[in-house]
Formats: sequence, C-alpha cells, structure tokens
Amino acid sequence: MADILIKNGTVIAIDPERRIIADGAVAITGDRIVAVGPTAEVEAAHPAREVIDARGMAIMPGFVDAHAHAGHGLIKTLGGGKSDPWYQACRGAYTVGSTPEFWFAEAQLAALERLRFGVTTGVSLLGGGDSIMRTDEPVYGDAHMEGVLGIGTRSVVAVGTTRPPHPLTYARWDGETRTDYPVSFDRQFATCKTLVDRWHGSHDGRLHLALLTPTLHRGYREAAGAEEAVAQSRAVKQYAEERGLVFTQDGHTTGSVRIANEIGILGPRTLLSHATGLDAEEIAICAKTGTTIVHNPSAVAAILARCPVTELLDAGVTVVIGSDATAPDRSADMFRHMQQCMHYHRTHFHDPSWLPPGKALEMCTIDAARVLGLESEIGSLEPGKKADVILVDLRRPHLYPAHMPEYRVTYFANGNDVHTVLVGGKVLLRDRKPVHVDQDAVLDAAQREADLMIDRLGLRYALETPRMFWGHSRDLDLIE
Repeated sequence: MADILIKNGTVIAIDPERRIIADGAVAITGDRIVAVGPTAEVEAAHPAREVIDARGMAIMPGFVDAHAHAGHGLIKTLGGGKSDPWYQACRGAYTVGSTPEFWFAEAQLAALERLRFGVTTGVSLLGGGDSIMRTDEPVYGDAHMEGVLGIGTRSVVAVGTTRPPHPLTYARWDGETRTDYPVSFDRQFATCKTLVDRWHGSHDGRLHLALLTPTLHRGYREAAGAEEAVAQSRAVKQYAEERGLVFTQDGHTTGSVRIANEIGILGPRTLLSHATGLDAEEIAICAKTGTTIVHNPSAVAAILARCPVTELLDAGVTVVIGSDATAPDRSADMFRHMQQCMHYHRTHFHDPSWLPPGKALEMCTIDAARVLGLESEIGSLEPGKKADVILVDLRRPHLYPAHMPEYRVTYFANGNDVHTVLVGGKVLLRDRKPVHVDQDAVLDAAQREADLMIDRLGLRYALETPRMFWGHSRDLDLIE
C-alpha cells in the first residue's frame, strides 16, 4: 500500500518521454515516487492511506532555482535600487552587521517564500556571492541550514572565500557589543570545509554544499593580490573536485569565462551565473569543457548585457534558470523568471519562435537538477525519484479555459497559483498554507532581525522613498 496517492490531475511529468497525462496520478511510498500514470491504473495498483484529489490542477515536479543569495531576503529594496546603499547594506550585513539569528531568520523567510511558490530545491550563496561571503565562522552557515530545515525544502548552499587582499574585517555581536577581528583566506577555507563535513548530503539528502570563489574579470592581473586570487581559486576548485561538489562563480561577464578557462577552473561540475556578454569563443569554451550556465533573466546584470542562452543551447551547453533572488526588484517566483526568460530572448531576436515554453520548464526542473548532480533524485516525476511534487491550481480565471495546461502553467501561472507542495513525500503546503510552520512567527522574526541589522549599520536613511519615485520617466539617482 502506498502512503499518498495524488489523483485526477493533469500530470506534467517532464520525464524522458515528456508525458502529459490528462487524468493522471502519482503514488508515493515513503519519500519516493512509486508510480506515475493514468489515475485508473495507478489507483488500482497502489491504494493509499492518504488520497489527494488534484482535480482541476496540474501535477508537476517541484521547481529548482539554480541561483539566489542567502541574506538578501532581509535587505530586498534597501536604497530603492540605488547601488551605494544597497551594496553598503550587503557588505555590512555579510561581514560586521549580522548575527546567527539574522541568518536563521532570513533562511526561514527565503525558504518559506520558495515553498509558497513551488520551489522545492534552491541554490543559495551564503552572502554577496562574487564579493562577500559570511564564512568567517561556521555558526552563520549552521544557522542558515537550521533555518531551511525548519521549513522543509531542499537547499544547495554555496560557501566560499572572498576577493584578495586578505585579511578582511568581520565582527561578531554580543548584545550591543561589537567585536571586530581579521579573517584570512585560510580561515574562510577552513570554515567551508567544516560546513561541508557537517552538512553535505545530510538530512536524507535535503542539504548540500557547493563551493565558490570570486570571479576574475579583465584587468585582474593589475589588481592587488592577483596571484593569490588565482591560486586560491584553483585550491577551492580542487577541493570541490575531491569532494564531488558543484563549484560555482557569480557575475560572469565579458571575458571572465576566458580567464576562468585560462586558470583551469572550468568543467562539468562548474556552474557559472549570469554569463552576460559572452562572445563566440567563450561559448565554445563552455561547450568544450562541459561548463554549465545559470541564466538570471530578471537580474540587473541581464539589463546591462545579454546572456546568449539560445546560442549556448545550440552549442550543446546546459543552461538553467535562476531567480537571483531576493534583490532588489525580484522574487523567488520561478513562473515569473520563466516568462521573463522567454520574452528576453524573443525581444532580442524580434522573433517569438525562440525558447519554447517546454524548454523554459526544463530549464528550471530536470536541467537544473542535472547541473546540480541531482537528476537521479529530483527534477521530474518518475518512479524511484524523490517525491518532490507541486500542484498548480488551474481553476483560476487567468488559467481558464482548461486547454493546453503545459502552456498555461508556463505563460500565465504565477507562484500564488501553487496549491500543494510535497518534499520527500511530506506535505509541506496545503491549500496555499504551510502545514508545519507558523508563518506569522517567520515573518515577525524576519522583521525583527532586519531592523536590528539596519540599526547596527546606520541604514535607516536607505528606507526612505527615493526623490524620483513619483512623476518621472527615469530615476537619475540610480545612475549617479
């Protein structure tokens, strides 16, 4: 007997046959899917203790968000999109302005947002990614992991080292008392190794670690600590290879892929984010080395230069979608990012034939699972895989009439249409409400920790409405 039977829905399996089953069902035993097929067949073969009637809903694999930032959830729109206060908040929070309580509250808020939007697995960089990581002590990564565990989703947490020269000043807090201390590369690297040993593959495979180093851009050789930067990137990449971890870098653009290739850190387990402004040679490098790309179509970087997704795909490179959430103008809603992705490239070519919706769905399900090395566990609805399943309510005015559901969920749905979410066979969201989490408590903790961080760093001014918010065709303050 199965534990759970989800029946009477439209199954969009994203399995090898890309089946769409009009009256379909999924049977689950323990944390695994045991059957996917027509309702009559699955129900007859797998009677279950609990039955979920998915009539009027799409049954899909949970989304995989391949790039986001831990910490950003409590910073969001600080500065109104202006770079200086935004980066001041990020840099301050991720070095001297945050506590373990901050990281726990932010992890809970971000994981709850993902849960509500049907994102069952997400990559989270433990800080500012390319610039600052909170890896001075393991306690901050521990707090993030504990926060995610409390929500119940899956997380791939990228930890790593900061840009030379070192040491960098970090601080811990005891009440209102701040203690500063210098942090070296070796200390950060040791923190990463501790977190890998402690958390990677733990809790039934819900938690994973990835490693990260700063991206090297044109002119890096003239910058202070250039030789150290290269040596450190190679050391971290080598350790990632030894431990079988994904190695990732944030903010690749305009020549940086060529540099990464020159210093020998590319390969099938390397995942590069943004990847804007790539030329033909860099596309060929990605194809030759098996390097994978995460496209963030809603990010500011995608406005400044284009990620050549279609050219990469045609060259045989795996490209997936990331939210780059949560900041300063985007959420973790993967429906939004799929739609943004399609329109982004169609606008570039002035041609609506580019990036069919099925490809966009693959990019944030099975393809994203593959680049994380998790394709045997998640990313599609197949027997033997983890039961990460979402139900999308199709009985909504913007999704009716009930034709062509594979198009409706991609073009018209949004995160608030997600009705039910299971992770590892456990129902975590039912009727759009978290089952095992006090949502108000998560929100209140997030508000408290954000306010404390803002006051520690003297950032109250960054909460003011920008002077050109109303009545202007352009906010010139954003480019000053």
